[in-house]
Amino acid sequence: MRLLFNIVWLVFSGLWMAIGYAFAGLLLCVTIIGIPFGIASFRMANFALWPFGRQLLEEDGAGVFSAIGNVLWVVLAGWWLAIGHIVTGVAMCVTIIGIPLGIASFKLVPVSLFPLGKRIVDTDDAHALIPRH
Repeated sequence: MRLLFNIVWLVFSGLWMAIGYAFAGLLLCVTIIGIPFGIASFRMANFALWPFGRQLLEEDGAGVFSAIGNVLWVVLAGWWLAIGHIVTGVAMCVTIIGIPLGIASFKLVPVSLFPLGKRIVDTDDAHALIPRH
């Protein structure tokens, strides 16, 4: 079922959102200061392409720099990527079949606003779900 949802997601939402993340990543990588944000954007582009069967976990020890970076991220790119997920989610929820995809799009809004300090793991990978200490 994940494969089916991921394929439908890719066609109707994932490709366009991934292009948005990749574009933001390219713009942010223009400066040396923006490179960490660009890398986070490319990581989120990968997640936006194929979200079903994967999840985001808080990174242990992300700290203050991650929080400051997330504030800068919201100002630089996060707000318009979040709007893209909201618009896509509303469009998906128009049909009954698209409701699970719309919900998935809404779940990506918080991470599109605050991507730093997160890691992407496979849902089936039990070892990755155990917090690192």
